[in-house]
Amino acid sequence: MVKVLFVCLGNICRSPSAEGVFRALVEDQGLSETIGVDSAGTSSWHIGQQPDSRAQAAARRRGIDLSTQRCRQVKPADFETFDYVIGMDRSNFADLSSLAAGARDRVHMFLDFAPETGVKEVPDPYYGGDGGFDEVLDLIEAASKGLLEDIRQNHL
Repeated sequence: MVKVLFVCLGNICRSPSAEGVFRALVEDQGLSETIGVDSAGTSSWHIGQQPDSRAQAAARRRGIDLSTQRCRQVKPADFETFDYVIGMDRSNFADLSSLAAGARDRVHMFLDFAPETGVKEVPDPYYGGDGGFDEVLDLIEAASKGLLEDIRQNHL
């Protein structure tokens, strides 16, 4: 099984949205038995909480349910468990790279899988308006397609 972990700062907006979108794509492609998906945060601020209600509402409008997810913090064992550890922005990427030790080849920037967007980082919508969550989902959907293609080419 190929395992993917999406990581942002608090694990309440971007990474749970990415988990939900990518999981739906994997299920739609009939690959749920082949690809595992999870999310985490670099901080411990929201451990055990559900994703942000605005993230849930934006995802729900696209037919994706995030309500069963619970926030957790990334841990050193994740770099052994997951084949792809994906940071949403440069800060997440730097934090993950410093934690990864000998597994830095598993750490990726999410939007590297969607170069056509012309964007390098998934912006944090937490302090902005509701529209930011839709923008984030648009970027996540594009990168999810690219990530799935990368997995197909390199692992399946």
